[in-house]
Amino acid sequence: MSTTENAGGHPLKLSLKEYARGITGGLLFSFPILYTMEVWWAGFHATPLQLLVLMLVSYLLLLGYNRYAGMRPGVTWRSVLIDSVEEMGIGFVMSFTVLWMLNRIQPGVTSFDEMMGKVIIEAMAVSVGVSIGTAQLGDKVAEEEQEDERLEREKQPMHIGMAALAFCGAIIIGGNVAPTEEVVMLAMEATPTHILAMALISLLLSIIVVYFSDFKGTKDRHMKSFWFWFILDTCVSYLVALAASALALWFFGRFDGVSFWMAFSQTIVLGVLSSLGASAGRLLIK
Repeated sequence: MSTTENAGGHPLKLSLKEYARGITGGLLFSFPILYTMEVWWAGFHATPLQLLVLMLVSYLLLLGYNRYAGMRPGVTWRSVLIDSVEEMGIGFVMSFTVLWMLNRIQPGVTSFDEMMGKVIIEAMAVSVGVSIGTAQLGDKVAEEEQEDERLEREKQPMHIGMAALAFCGAIIIGGNVAPTEEVVMLAMEATPTHILAMALISLLLSIIVVYFSDFKGTKDRHMKSFWFWFILDTCVSYLVALAASALALWFFGRFDGVSFWMAFSQTIVLGVLSSLGASAGRLLIK
């Protein structure tokens, strides 16, 4: 993680603090997935193409988060690229260590393909947590130094940044549930009325989080162009949540051999959680 020389001239100390925050965030946000049996199975069955797609999407997600929320003011794209690679590297090390600790992989016993599948899948979730932890668990002084620049950026329309943060929040929240059997069970037993209710509740949650809460970033949106931001934020949040849900469900094989209605129902079911993560992600993950 890139470290800028501060006034005190302690880049090593700052780097160690950033790594500590990253490791803490990685464990905090990814431990549920690290302890989920369905994710271990997915690592055993995942194809090289699926793993490659997962790594690419995860890296793009890290780029978006680091560019629009996680990095210091004035950071260059070069630093964003380097830090995103470092976060993925930390994710690999942490994932391997935890899976070995839990006896889910045994070097020399577990096949190489299975071990790499499990480590890669878990590492992608861990790396996102590392990125968030590095940015969110910072010290108060650093936050105050960045506040003016952050407020200036918020005055500018950043639809891509908004979507990136929403996707990050949706993956963090919905990704913990996507591999479980409960999503399939709920989708199978839900009637069209239940599916419609879930969709409406998801939209309502997005509206409540963005407009009728005291989360930071909400007040400025009330001051001007209310209806424009109301429609844009709600639609973007929910569409991004559904896209994140569908991607996670596809990766874990929940769309294999099922009808369109079943795939649609699973996406809506998971979208209840993902929509909450998507709408809160733009406000809280900053």
